Amino acid sequence: MFWTQRRAWMGWFVLLLLLITLFFLPRADSGESPANAGRLSAKGEILSLEKISQKAKSYKAGEILEVELEKKHGRYVYEIDILDAGSQVWELKLDAKTGQLLKMEQDD
Repeated sequence: MFWTQRRAWMGWFVLLLLLITLFFLPRADSGESPANAGRLSAKGEILSLEKISQKAKSYKAGEILEVELEKKHGRYVYEIDILDAGSQVWELKLDAKTGQLLKMEQDD
């Protein structure tokens, strides 16, 4: 009987670990890998890093600090951090296919 209870507890423990692991795995709507971004750009599904950088600078002049590609609500979005001449950091969200500005806000 001791071994039966121990197996039951081990089964529950393994199930709990599996659920925790699945909960913390990256979601489909999380950041995209650089390799995937390259493939999407080559297929014409998103703008290249060079083109999206030019678009971002046309909305806000400055130095690009970081670029992330994410899939949100079924569409790709570039999130770009720009440091302006006044040392303020801005976050721009651009549609990855068209380069259209979706949102721009100052980071604190």
